[in-house]
Amino acid sequence: MVRVAAVGDIHLSPECAGLLRPAFLTLPECADVLLLAGDLTRHGTVDEALVVAEEVRDIGVPVIAVLGNHDYHSDQQGAVTRTLVSADVGVLEGQSTVLSVAGHSVGVAGAKGFCGGFAGRSAGAFGEPEMRAWVRVAHVGAERLASALEELSAEHCDVRIALTHFAPVPDTLAGEPVEIYPFLGSYLLAEAIDSVGADLAIHGHAHLGTEHGMTAGGVRVRNVAQPVIDRAFALYELPVSGHCPA
Repeated sequence: MVRVAAVGDIHLSPECAGLLRPAFLTLPECADVLLLAGDLTRHGTVDEALVVAEEVRDIGVPVIAVLGNHDYHSDQQGAVTRTLVSADVGVLEGQSTVLSVAGHSVGVAGAKGFCGGFAGRSAGAFGEPEMRAWVRVAHVGAERLASALEELSAEHCDVRIALTHFAPVPDTLAGEPVEIYPFLGSYLLAEAIDSVGADLAIHGHAHLGTEHGMTAGGVRVRNVAQPVIDRAFALYELPVSGHCPA
């Protein structure tokens, strides 16, 4: 059994310093890894990233993250990433990492992803160059996720997890206004996940959404935006034998 703790959209800033630290320090008792699903800061500044780094520094379990749209807002995403890495956080963007936890190999493939909508209600790469560029970003994000998952497939990991910020399915957006679904995720991410395979997909971004969903290919999807899970982190158990995760 692999125990995964996950949370996104914690939106930390200097006035929040220490807010999540007590909960994170309990992780060795209940989890083998902590996944952070983006929007770790409010405005994507280094000062805010320093707060995040101190919240998760030396908490006793590996920490893997992707950035979210808020973490890009100040155009300091490179510095934000370096700040998190300085606290031993693995920050993924089109990359994968393999952890040895609970006697098993756990692979995490990460990419922020992007928006664009879902099957039958999505933006198309046609018309103005601005529109084509926007859609291209969604395609690139999905291609990065697929590439990272392919790396894990080659590693023959016991457990494979897809970690994004944007949603891969509309299921976990239930509760959000339907008018903004196209800005909350993209079906391309689910296609990437299903094309290669995963045991679990984790995302954030949809604050008013729903925790549980599933891709068309049967991969379980969990929206771990903190306003959705309403706690410091959610916990999921992944039996290595291939049974269904929580």
